[in-house]
Amino acid sequence: MAAVRLTFSLDSETVTRLRTAAERLRLPQSQVVREAIADFSARVGRLSEAERAALLRTFDRVLPLVPSRPASAVDAELRVLRAARRRGGRRAGIR
Repeated sequence: MAAVRLTFSLDSETVTRLRTAAERLRLPQSQVVREAIADFSARVGRLSEAERAALLRTFDRVLPLVPSRPASAVDAELRVLRAARRRGGRRAGIR
């Protein structure tokens, strides 16, 4: 793999974290940056833990509100609705 030199600025806290990670892992700073970018790019487009937790809370809140009926009852209601639509919907009292 050919190396490409880049120049960019990092705040002092990020530099400290980079140096600390490189020391702990006994890796060059450039290797730590490469691995961090590879990890980050693998997660791009995926939900964060906070987003995932929020969606699960919403699901847990909404699920009890879903009526539990047998499929046959749902199918019967859909048949009635479709038949009404074919007839032009409700026309009683509308002029």
